Amino acid sequence: MSNVHPFFRLMSYARKYRQQIWTATTCSILNKFFDLAPPVLIGAAIDLVLQKENFWANPFGVQGLAAQLLVLSAISGVIWGLESIFEYAYALQWRNLAQTVQHDLRLDAYQHLQELELAFFEDRSSGGLMSILSDDVNQLERFLDGGANEVIQVSATILLIGGAFFVITPNVAWLALSPMPFILWGSIWFQKFLAPRYAEVREKVGMLNGQLSNNIGGITTIKAFVTEAYERKRIEKESNQYRQSNRKAIAYSAAFVPLIRILIFMGFIAILYYGGLEVQAGKLSVGNYSVMIYLIQRLLWPLTRLGETLDQYQRAMASTNRILDLLDTPIAIHSGSQVLNSVVNGEIQLKNVTFGYTANFPIVENLSLEIAAHKTTAIVGATGSGKSTLVKLLLRLYEIQSGNIFLDRIDIRDLELRSLRSCMGWVSQDVFLFHGSVLENIAYGSFDATVEEIVEAAKIAEAHDFIQTLPKGYDTIVGERGQKLSGGQRQRIAIARAVLRNPPILILDEATSAVDNETEAAIQKSLDYITKNRTTIAIAHRLSTIRNADRIYVMDRGKVVEMGTHDELVANNGIYTGLWNLQTGQK
Repeated sequence: MSNVHPFFRLMSYARKYRQQIWTATTCSILNKFFDLAPPVLIGAAIDLVLQKENFWANPFGVQGLAAQLLVLSAISGVIWGLESIFEYAYALQWRNLAQTVQHDLRLDAYQHLQELELAFFEDRSSGGLMSILSDDVNQLERFLDGGANEVIQVSATILLIGGAFFVITPNVAWLALSPMPFILWGSIWFQKFLAPRYAEVREKVGMLNGQLSNNIGGITTIKAFVTEAYERKRIEKESNQYRQSNRKAIAYSAAFVPLIRILIFMGFIAILYYGGLEVQAGKLSVGNYSVMIYLIQRLLWPLTRLGETLDQYQRAMASTNRILDLLDTPIAIHSGSQVLNSVVNGEIQLKNVTFGYTANFPIVENLSLEIAAHKTTAIVGATGSGKSTLVKLLLRLYEIQSGNIFLDRIDIRDLELRSLRSCMGWVSQDVFLFHGSVLENIAYGSFDATVEEIVEAAKIAEAHDFIQTLPKGYDTIVGERGQKLSGGQRQRIAIARAVLRNPPILILDEATSAVDNETEAAIQKSLDYITKNRTTIAIAHRLSTIRNADRIYVMDRGKVVEMGTHDELVANNGIYTGLWNLQTGQK
């Protein structure tokens, strides 16, 4: 977390909105100026009526009490009109600014989030990140929508009224304004005091949202294991911690207003008592005395709202810190600058590659292997041997710790990430379908594809027939994460998605793990077409799906221990032979 105050971090981010901020601020100050003008006119009218003073006649050439009062009325109308105009203007400016900032900030944070490596997401809950992108951004929006204007107008009120007091009667002004330094100092101290309390509140709401998101995603498991009561208690615990942290902050912020009222009361008494004595002594007119009484009241109410504004400000600053901390998270995997040629051969080499998800615990170590272009290469091994990790390293979802990976003899770290990943089609064992139609999910990543091309890809993936049986065919909504479809149906849609993309390199990571034998056999028939003229990498537990591969690598504990064709490896009587015999039921 940065040591810079969140307000200055926000101002640094908001430089591009400088013109809008100045316009909104100017409108707020002018509105407050005209809002405070009527008491001055009231004081002038009182002096005019009581003392029959003729000072309005000289500047305007107006004679007589009635005419001068008419002039005062006209000026009052202009002031009220200008106050209303600037009130509309500042509301429009601040609210539009709030909408623009929250929109840009959410998009910037989301874009940055997409560029972070997978390890970042493994250490954080999706609900906590959602809380930052949604709740924290909205908290800042609410402050900009009203709180920012309140802070500016309170500051303008203090300066304008303080200036007016010193012009009218310096002898009394310093007494009336003597509480101001204590109020301002107390406000600053109170901000620092409340800041950690609201940081804790934002942390607790993030944890609560994380638990809620996790439970909603796992609702099927919760129902299957009849753990509704248990999960309710967990949510109750998180919600109660959020409530308690809020209570602490509220208890302190609620005490601010009464303290402010006491200090303001001291200033009010000074004006009421000493101002009256000045009037009696003839040093202060009745009109000016009335102006000061009115103005001290106008100062009272904004300052009593300062506690609420301060509360809103601290919540916004706590949220700002969380948002900007996310934006300041360094990107570990940086894109190269080189773009692949339009024709990708698909030859891949790994040389002495070492990688581990945690330090000093490598998943693959000094691994070297070659994947021939336009051939099918299979990688097999026991669970945890590092097979799927290799795929993520090829896509640069993780950064290798040492060694090199080459694509067409170019180090993949020198390639643009978009260029690298665009040439690969990945069918993961953990298929993710977006909430939308079957058609939209197949076309994901190939948004310009025609309906005919989508249908053809589905036929190749042996998905067309079951799609036709769905209630609305290709327009059927699959539900969040594809929950309306079976595991085999989801995987066939994922295969169709990869086929439609027509990548030079196809990665099948346990692509048939969730299909039945009949569907697996059907997919196997289409593999000759799918793998034609492209480099195919097949990660598999079920050896029957890769027995026709041109080369098979057997991995164990992050290292290649055997390689060859299916027949060669079976004859070798090694690890592969044991796996094959186990799966085929042979002794």
